[in-house]
Amino acid sequence: MGKNKELAEYIMDQLAELGDIRNIPMMGGYVFYYRERIFGGIYGNGFLVKITEASKKYMPDSVPEPPYEGAKPMLPVTILEERDALQAMVREMYPELPARKPKKENKR
Repeated sequence: MGKNKELAEYIMDQLAELGDIRNIPMMGGYVFYYRERIFGGIYGNGFLVKITEASKKYMPDSVPEPPYEGAKPMLPVTILEERDALQAMVREMYPELPARKPKKENKR
């Protein structure tokens, strides 16, 4: 379990200059948000991001795989060590990401 926490902290550090990055623990991994849009997460097989034009451009060598059984494929991050490229990719992914769905208010 400690490995994922260390990886989450490393990713947060790599993306620190972007600001407005956060993650929440989920199912033994982490989900990552940039400006309140989910862009990726840490799953059993490492750090994966959503497939967008930007993520494909920055990681043309990355082969899509599902983060867990039955999930949509995502791209394993191959540029984790390349701080500037990683930040640029996440920044460029933002407009391609779906906005968070507004929470439904409980109607009585």
